Amino acid sequence: MPLIPHLEWHFTSGATVRDVVIGMSDGLTVPFALAAGLSGAVDSTGIVVTAGLAEIAAGSIAMGLGGYLAARSDAEHYASERAREELEVREKPAAEAAEVRELLLSYGLTAEESAPIVQALSTRPSAWVDFMMRFELGLETPDPKRALTSALTIAGAYIVGGFIPLGPYLVWSSVKTGLLYSVAVTLLALAVFGYVKGHFTGTGPVRSAIQTVVIGGLAATAAFGIARAIS
Repeated sequence: MPLIPHLEWHFTSGATVRDVVIGMSDGLTVPFALAAGLSGAVDSTGIVVTAGLAEIAAGSIAMGLGGYLAARSDAEHYASERAREELEVREKPAAEAAEVRELLLSYGLTAEESAPIVQALSTRPSAWVDFMMRFELGLETPDPKRALTSALTIAGAYIVGGFIPLGPYLVWSSVKTGLLYSVAVTLLALAVFGYVKGHFTGTGPVRSAIQTVVIGGLAATAAFGIARAIS
């Protein structure tokens, strides 16, 4: 009987999806809340559009820079921890070997089964360090281009998300009309975005969609109400 090949599908672009989620969620929510808040205080779509564009520019730069610095910090942390592990493997091999045995025992291997693995790693210092980084510290080798990619992804997603709530104000001259269409378009975009995010992250598409819509809606409602109260 022929064997049916076992195919496993794993999502491997978690970092990129995380960056898109960070940029898009803030890009949809913050300009949406700003535009709604201004709509409760001014009668000119020009003011809403100008403030919205300024916010999108500033927000995308700030978010992109934050992503860049976070990725750089992760890379520097990895490099620091790897240098420490390399030093310990050279100067304290017995202690490191004991740590390997403890790790293997925690995975259910016996002392006898662990011994040849410990011996094999002790003759391969680089592999030994790789093993400790992955299984002791839970750290993966960072992509050297990660910082720039993260910055551009977050900033780009923020810009795309920001233009969705701002778009209606570019089309209609009436602030009230722009607000109504902005609310409709943005809530739909939040629902679609939340559903897709839930699908890729495995958190449940429908629940994710509802949560995203509720958060965005509450932010815009609060901003609109505050602006109305002040004005």
